[in-house]
Amino acid sequence: MIDKDLMTELIAFRKMLHANPEVSGKEFNTAKSVAKFLKTCTPTKIIENIGGTGIVAIFDSGKSGKSVMFRAELDALPIQEINTFEHASTNIGVSHKCGHDGHTTVLLGLARILSEQKPKTGKIFLLFQPAEEDGEGSKAVFADPKFEDVKPDYIFAFHNLPAYPLNQIVVKNNSFTAAVKSIIIKINGKTAHAAEPENGLNPALAIAEILQESAKLSNNDPNREDFTLITPIHIEMGEIAYGISAGYGEIRLTIRTWNEKTMEKLTADLIKCIEKASKKHQMPITCSWTQEFYANQNDDEAVALVKEAAKSLSFNLFERKFPFKWGEDFGLFTQNYKGAMFGIGAGEKSPALHNPDYDFPDKILPNAIQLFHQISLRILS
Repeated sequence: MIDKDLMTELIAFRKMLHANPEVSGKEFNTAKSVAKFLKTCTPTKIIENIGGTGIVAIFDSGKSGKSVMFRAELDALPIQEINTFEHASTNIGVSHKCGHDGHTTVLLGLARILSEQKPKTGKIFLLFQPAEEDGEGSKAVFADPKFEDVKPDYIFAFHNLPAYPLNQIVVKNNSFTAAVKSIIIKINGKTAHAAEPENGLNPALAIAEILQESAKLSNNDPNREDFTLITPIHIEMGEIAYGISAGYGEIRLTIRTWNEKTMEKLTADLIKCIEKASKKHQMPITCSWTQEFYANQNDDEAVALVKEAAKSLSFNLFERKFPFKWGEDFGLFTQNYKGAMFGIGAGEKSPALHNPDYDFPDKILPNAIQLFHQISLRILS
């Protein structure tokens, strides 16, 4: 069990983070608060400004052995909070609607335990990662030379899951979350008088064709291994001026698959569809990609460690049949290291993630901390 005084301290810290959210890449004060708390936990070393505002706390036994990393996220979302409780966001248009304030607090709770119970062998790394929401944070951490010194043997992360029973541990082998990326399609036609559209190149039909043909590439059945989903996000064309035939159009789509191999095929098929529309309508079309999230490819051994740890703590365990459709940039780590992402139920009546009334449930803090600690004990025993 987690000490009552520690829980009181952690809940107060979590609510402080919730009241002071910062968007991706701008987590400056959040990082300062985390670093200040970590210093009270006397880790062997603290590495700051990794991948931007990221932090790694190292607890080194001084003896040879395996190394394990646990990761949490620092950033909030550009969403206006509608909650009216005392710890509601004080930053207009920004709020913690994914629970990263809670995830971060869990790692700080683990840090406090490790300050009193140092690992007996090997090392434990606690990674507080910036910019998860836009998919840039893991890439920045991964590319930072400072990360060369902390590459782990195992890596783990969890996400709270509304709609699941409170504190239920949700696991899955292989893909846990989808591969996701977004495409920006710019159609460069030619503006003309609306009475003489033949003198220009209106992108309307090209936009319609791309939307119709890309929809045929979707197979929105999560039970299938070849699951694919293309979702229109934004469409723009011309101006609200009834005498002008539009000369420029833009489409933004997100695409999702269960794995990188299917993503490669879907990407190629979508590009062919766009090139076909460009040729047919004789309009130059340019494409660029943004916010890429790799699929979380869970390692069988890592998942087994999570399950063993959960069972040893008598936690409620549930094995999910298919991945979650949303993206999570922890996937870059599981593509490169032996690791796993798992879920912890936030309660069946919890508001959904990214909803303006969501708030991280503090009741899952102790179980999450204990589970991370138990995983570390199994690896470093």
